[in-house]
Amino acid sequence: MPEYLLIPEIDRISKMTLDCLNQLLENYSIIKNKNWFEEVLMKGKLSQRRRIMATAQNIRIKKLIESIGYMEASEISRKALFKVGLKLGKEARERLNLNDNLTDLSSAARILYRVLGIEFYITIEDNKIFLIVEKCALAEYYTIETCKIISAVDEGVVQGLNPKFNMIFTEWITGDCNECRACIKYNKMN
Repeated sequence: MPEYLLIPEIDRISKMTLDCLNQLLENYSIIKNKNWFEEVLMKGKLSQRRRIMATAQNIRIKKLIESIGYMEASEISRKALFKVGLKLGKEARERLNLNDNLTDLSSAARILYRVLGIEFYITIEDNKIFLIVEKCALAEYYTIETCKIISAVDEGVVQGLNPKFNMIFTEWITGDCNECRACIKYNKMN
């Protein structure tokens, strides 16, 4: 997929996640500095835009943690960012006309992750499905705290792509692991 098709997607993901984080800062931060809420200028090639987005996300999450502590910041941010991911996933599901199977889920996730510079594979171990991230272009900019919080977007995207599946990350490259690891569960209720 050519870069010129990926650039509008990274800009869209950046805007949605940063708008969400800006709103959380406005609602919960003890620092009421409107400069934090200025629009981030996305420019350059795809790799530069990834860096700009990741750096801006990292700064906002750090400020939120400084204001209300990691536990509360994590809880409120993950809930809000999951909703952003859910919306992104649902929109992609409609555009890609996906079926309700793991193959379509994996193919769609591969397209979305390519925008972010993430390479992964799906594996089954002991009858459990795992998404394993081997390479992440964002990892060099994120702290472990940011990774743990921002991964809620990915978890929402998976459920948006296919409501029959839930995903939860348990390991992160930024947490001194060799790979990121997420467990994907089939939700029989949907």
